[in-house]
Amino acid sequence: MEDGESLVRRWEDLDTDILVKIFQSFDIYQLTSGIAHVCSAWRLACCDPLLWKTLDLSMMKSNYIKIPLEPYVYVDGRSDKKLTHVLKTSLNLSRGNLMTLIFHFNLYVSDDLLTYTAERCPRLKRLVMPAWNRIKKTGICKAIRCWKDLESLTMPSIANPPYLMEEIAKNCKNFNELKIMGPCDIFFASTLVAYLPKLKVLSLRCSMLLKDALIIILDGLQHLEVLNISHCLVIDTAPPRAPRRLLKELDPVILKKASRLRMFLTCMQDSCIMCQRTKNDEGLMRWYKYEKGLWLEDEVRSLAY
Repeated sequence: MEDGESLVRRWEDLDTDILVKIFQSFDIYQLTSGIAHVCSAWRLACCDPLLWKTLDLSMMKSNYIKIPLEPYVYVDGRSDKKLTHVLKTSLNLSRGNLMTLIFHFNLYVSDDLLTYTAERCPRLKRLVMPAWNRIKKTGICKAIRCWKDLESLTMPSIANPPYLMEEIAKNCKNFNELKIMGPCDIFFASTLVAYLPKLKVLSLRCSMLLKDALIIILDGLQHLEVLNISHCLVIDTAPPRAPRRLLKELDPVILKKASRLRMFLTCMQDSCIMCQRTKNDEGLMRWYKYEKGLWLEDEVRSLAY
């Protein structure tokens, strides 16, 4: 107090570290709502690397309907516009510091937007991919070439995996963790062995898994340390015209091969809710039917979000 006047500090005079601490409690919608335009001090705080280690868009789902022709989904224009705004604003504020990027499983990102994203977060180490419907081969390959530091990838199953795995092998020298959300057949397993022989962590949880594919993985991935097949439908390869047989338990041959692993996670119990769900969905999980965020869970701690 001096001569009846009070000393009033302006918001822009607030210490940057305090502003960053406050902004850390904001969600992605609040961070991209325009607070960076309040003043130069707030923009400086909004661009702090502490706020942008991870960009989590797992709460954003596209508003879409299924259609009979490629890309088999039609996405509402307002939904696309919202995603584009949030993503481009986040990438602008992050200034290339993103290390982890998480898309929702049912977020239909366009090819151009994925490329735009990859070019602006070259230091990315962990990625959770969205649905493949609107992403072309050229788009994902171009993105992978930008992510030289990529170490971990969670992705939906893909019909033609060699081109993607080859691109990862050529460009991502520190890549060591992979989570596949979808069926794993002999073709997929053989592709992993051919292109990613140094893989250390692999999760196939809640998927259909052929027994022969599992053997290929255990024999071929000699650097593998952790394998998660919890809640999988493990199918025994049957002779021609014979019905496939669902294994109730793993046979001694598989268990012996898996004994070299540091961690081999399994669950094939009839009483397990997740095992029941995988069985009901025939090995292709319809995650939209279940609890919010359940698709992000994993028994492997480094792959859980």
